[in-house]
Amino acid sequence: MSFPEACEIQALACDALGSPFTAKLLRCVAANLRPGSAIADRLLKWPGDLTPSGQSVPLRLAGSLHALVIDGSAPALAALYPPHEPTDAALWQAVRSAIEHHAPRLDTWLDQAPQTNEVARSAALIAAGHWLHARFKLPFFLSELGASAGLNLFWDHYALGLPDHTARGPADAVLTLDPEWRGPMPPQSAPVIAARRGVDLNPLSPAEPSDRLRLEAYVWADQSHRRQRLDAALTIARPMVDRASAADWLETRLAETTPGHLHLIFHTVAWQYFPSSEQRRAQKLIETAGAAAQTSAPLAWLRMEADDATPGAGLSVRLWPGDETIALGRVDFHGRRLDWSNGD
Repeated sequence: MSFPEACEIQALACDALGSPFTAKLLRCVAANLRPGSAIADRLLKWPGDLTPSGQSVPLRLAGSLHALVIDGSAPALAALYPPHEPTDAALWQAVRSAIEHHAPRLDTWLDQAPQTNEVARSAALIAAGHWLHARFKLPFFLSELGASAGLNLFWDHYALGLPDHTARGPADAVLTLDPEWRGPMPPQSAPVIAARRGVDLNPLSPAEPSDRLRLEAYVWADQSHRRQRLDAALTIARPMVDRASAADWLETRLAETTPGHLHLIFHTVAWQYFPSSEQRRAQKLIETAGAAAQTSAPLAWLRMEADDATPGAGLSVRLWPGDETIALGRVDFHGRRLDWSNGD
């Protein structure tokens, strides 16, 4: 698949996820990008799966351009970003100039996969956390794979607003998530988090300005509500993410004993970015640990990931002892909607 084709696929996704500006930006690039500059040549010759199901190359470019806007490096481009509504010709001229004048910086950004760390995905984690606590009645030992800056490691500090005018989460939550909810209400059974830790190949620190810029840049420019959620989450975030491969980290993490705790391994729209060999090894480690799990120290593997169904991502949990897989519902990739089944 070509880079322009990948841009169109991503633009359709941006339209569906409520970001017409990002869709416009990517279509503008797809229609006008030509060989002849370092960044253009790299993008047009990029091997492998460039789409949102693979390496998300169009989003890498969009994030890198947004970073130039946020930190003031590309004022001509910034003058065309929301709330402005530029013509395609004006937008392309500014994008082309940014690509030509900031090639080394953009090249570095393109090396790394997007790290949205979308906080609204915690709506699914809150619901699943209450469901799991109702089932096991044990404190949690959390392990997040592909954790980025670890903002979703703190899902127990956020609240989930529900259509029956109740909420799940603490009364002093730093933010409240209000997805479009379909299905029964999740149990009112607040979990206690005894320990939490995450892993990422390129962890971002909430305390580092350059890392905060990366988080901000991957929030689409016309979605201020997402930026507000990010800012709220950053007020309580702490560095909790280790730099390692998921499988190497899991090998050590699973060797720790957690008697009297539920060990909850989870990831949200991260698994697709792991190489297939890493996926196989991580799955084997989890399954081996699951086979040895005891009733007094159960293991849960919670996944919110793209699958063969639509819309959004599938939400499921695999439980040990017993090796039972339970579908909990489907979630919009940005947490805007949650079709919840309560495990039924």
